Amino acid sequence: MKETAALVYSVFKVRIGTAIMLTALAGIAVAPGPAPEPWQIVVLALAVLLSSASAGAFNMFMERDLDARMNRTRGRPFVTGRFSANGYWLSGIVLLLVFAIAAAVLATNAVAAFYVFMGAFVYGVVYTVWLKRRTWMNIVVGGLAGSFAVLAGAAAVDPGLAPAPIILAVVLFLWTPPHFWSLAFKYKDDYAAAGVPMLPVVVSEKAAANIILGHTVLLVALSLTPVMFGLGWIYLLGAATGGSLFIWTSVALARNPSAETAIGNFHASLLQLCLLLAAAILDAWLL
Repeated sequence: MKETAALVYSVFKVRIGTAIMLTALAGIAVAPGPAPEPWQIVVLALAVLLSSASAGAFNMFMERDLDARMNRTRGRPFVTGRFSANGYWLSGIVLLLVFAIAAAVLATNAVAAFYVFMGAFVYGVVYTVWLKRRTWMNIVVGGLAGSFAVLAGAAAVDPGLAPAPIILAVVLFLWTPPHFWSLAFKYKDDYAAAGVPMLPVVVSEKAAANIILGHTVLLVALSLTPVMFGLGWIYLLGAATGGSLFIWTSVALARNPSAETAIGNFHASLLQLCLLLAAAILDAWLL
């Protein structure tokens, strides 16, 4: 039972879904206006988590052939046969998404629910089905999935959307490529074997590292601007601290493109995102 639960946890990518749920909470925090009732926030957060889980499971369902060709992913349940990729799974994934959207509508409003749907649609269909096997721009467009979670949270406060949550959504859009490209840098041989044109596969290591650095500098610079739209010193401290670390490791990667510096940059991107989101939420609660 414990092993099965762990496999279900991995298929639904709950860890990633939790991070996306936090971006929705950050969207609520930075949006000006009265916050929704606590129960509405909880329901919307769970709706974002469930929609992300449905998209993550759909991604594994559709990519089982690619996963079988990659050392990093060949142990996933749909590859090993622990879970059968059949219509029951597909139906369950769709029903989970429908439930999440319905919950978001009932707890908040149709605009927030639309953004919840779009986050799952972009990751599940646009990224996984349409782009991943075709172009290195796959994860650039796929980065919109996290952005829609921010917008969902903000729309729960005000469907009209203020500048601060829009900026934060763009920051999330810019964050995803250098985060994922750093991981792909380490596992570029896997992606090459699977025929997936991730950036580190289609350009030189030096070029990939410089592009990652450029994205990082741009997103960090943009992440500081919400202080001009009402956010306070807690947010600024978190954004500046995490951003400085991310730039530092990105510079290290550009100077010495290697698997070691790439995975260091990947971990720094996670810390930067955690500090950014935590600071946004704490700034709203404490100031």
